[in-house]
This record gives sequence, structure tokens and C-alpha cells, in this order.
Amino acid sequence: MQISVKVAAGAKREAIEALKNNRFKISVKQKPEHGAANKRVVELVAAHFGVPVKKVRIIKGHKTPSKILDVAGVY
Repeated sequence: MQISVKVAAGAKREAIEALKNNRFKISVKQKPEHGAANKRVVELVAAHFGVPVKKVRIIKGHKTPSKILDVAGVY
């Protein structure tokens, strides 16, 4: 399943908010440096869907706040 994500990096608290049509808004504490925020986004999405971290990958948007992620094993 592919999902669209809007990331707010450097937030005071972490949160994941489900919007309509497989869209999510995610806040992470990590700053967007050296892939730290991306790594945390993948961890939060995996925990939200109950899949291993290996099953979640960023398809598009490695360097932008808007991302498309693939979550394997979820329909």
C-alpha cells in the first residue's frame, strides 16, 4: 500500500495523524539532518501499521517534507 505523508521535522512532540485517502501528517522531534527525520518517520509508520521497519520504505521525497511511502503487507 502506498501512502502520502507530510512531515514536520524538529517538532516538540511526535505525532501521527491519519487524514483522508491514505494521507498522513507526521511530526517528529529529529531535525532533517543526515536522514534522522526520515528514519524516525519510517519507524512511526511501521509502528502505526504493525509491520516491521523493513516493510516500510520511502519511494519519493527523501529530501522534501512531502513523501510517498510504500508499506508492504498492508492492504
